[in-house]
Amino acid sequence: MCLGIPVRIVELNRDTAIGEVGGVQREISVMMTPDAKVGDYVIVHAGFAIQIVDQEEAKENLRILEQMARAVDEKREKVRRRKNARG
Repeated sequence: MCLGIPVRIVELNRDTAIGEVGGVQREISVMMTPDAKVGDYVIVHAGFAIQIVDQEEAKENLRILEQMARAVDEKREKVRRRKNARG
């Protein structure tokens, strides 16, 4: 299984771009998405932009990923509390 993350392109060079998600910027390859422009959202997997997506789809995917992360954090906290209660 692979996980692609929606990333907004904030700077574009020839075959690379600076992508931003959650305030974090990273260099990504845009060789597989030659039509990508600054402001576009792309799905990034293993450092490669593999697909251009519209803003609504990107934001919905980010919202779902945030929900998943919160659920994992809540589960970890419950497990930690149980362990602490047992001593």
